[in-house]
Amino acid sequence: MIVFNTIKNLQATLTKDREKGKIIGFVPTMGALHAGHLTLARHSLATCQRTVFMIFVNPKQFCSDEDFSSYPRSLVKDVALLAKVGVDYCFAPSVEEIWSEGHETFVDMDQLSRVLLGKQRPGHFRGVATILAKTFNIIGANKAFFGEKDFQQLIIVRRMVKDLAFPVEIVGVPTCRDPDGVASSSRNLLLTAEDRKAAVVIPQSWRAVERLYHAGERSSKRLLEVARKVLEKEKRGKIEIIDLRNVETFANVEEAIKKPTVLILAVRFGKIQLIDQHILGSNASCIYTTE
Repeated sequence: MIVFNTIKNLQATLTKDREKGKIIGFVPTMGALHAGHLTLARHSLATCQRTVFMIFVNPKQFCSDEDFSSYPRSLVKDVALLAKVGVDYCFAPSVEEIWSEGHETFVDMDQLSRVLLGKQRPGHFRGVATILAKTFNIIGANKAFFGEKDFQQLIIVRRMVKDLAFPVEIVGVPTCRDPDGVASSSRNLLLTAEDRKAAVVIPQSWRAVERLYHAGERSSKRLLEVARKVLEKEKRGKIEIIDLRNVETFANVEEAIKKPTVLILAVRFGKIQLIDQHILGSNASCIYTTE
């Protein structure tokens, strides 16, 4: 595996790959890799001839009350994991390489970036959309891979690609979970042992909703009540988001469910917010791992 720190050197190599007709896959992350990230890499490796895995802690997507400096970083370990999986290229630029002094251009959205997590974290999705737009241009990938756990982000990326006509296919990958059902996340590393144990209430809540949905319940109000009831049993967690959204449009589902719907969850343990999702009626909405 080759590690690139500069845009110029990465682009020179990718230009040669494109000239040879290679299909290029792109996996954008902020590092501190876990099994979910490696699952994204494997999906790219399985369908593309070259895979670019980015590790970049993006300051533009941190809100004013969030600590950019405390986000977990483990580049040496991450690079070793990627090499073991068989990734071709790791792109690990500095902040200065990506955000030049005086940067003024951003990508924003009128609606999708201002609800749910976007409402809680003003400016977050603007930072996400901008770094992705920039790296899509830098890399020129044929496919880009994103986990479904960050479902609102996935919807936003797909909307941006459609609106701005980026020639890249966005591939959503089922959520990767630890053996206890908690979604794999770099933020799990920041939890106390007690909070990590308590976090199992999140998958317990969507499983309860799924059972009721499978039994024929279609009232959004009733399904949300069940999710809340389960989450409220765990006093260590503070419920921040319980919502049902249309899978395709992300429109709020307020009455009876008639179209594919996703349950969106966010629960805070101490200072750490954990997010999760479950597409109702889907048997393939997660991947369990022991890695």
